[in-house]
Amino acid sequence: MSYLIYVINGPNLNLLGQREPELYGGKTLRDVEKSCIETAKKYNAKLKFFQSNAEHDLIDWIHASREEANGVIINPAAFSHTSVAILDALTLFEGPIIEVHISNIHTRENFRHHSYVSQKATAVIAGFGTEGYNIAIRKMTDLCGQLKTS
Repeated sequence: MSYLIYVINGPNLNLLGQREPELYGGKTLRDVEKSCIETAKKYNAKLKFFQSNAEHDLIDWIHASREEANGVIINPAAFSHTSVAILDALTLFEGPIIEVHISNIHTRENFRHHSYVSQKATAVIAGFGTEGYNIAIRKMTDLCGQLKTS
């Protein structure tokens, strides 16, 4: 069985590889996307990969996921800590959701310790660098398979 997974990325992730490489590493978002595509192929999954600095774009993609995606992987970035609107949109999605953070948000500034998205996420992956995306894809295919067989 093949699965379609939306990978949604929030603000400033377009600057991966340039922005605070000591925290986020040297890979660009395009590097991350290529790696994710390779991982998805191994697990018979297809991806739609998105990034925007605009909250409404992320919400529109979450809404679109309801019609065609088996699962959503989301790195809401700074919107994790501020966006009830993204939480509300995710609440409408009936499949599994994995929240990804490149850094460990729980070891950073206090305001980053709370994520609205975590209230709806099936799982949260944080602190594994960009490899967290590949972990999320592997686990998402497991979750999608469990839904199909139960």
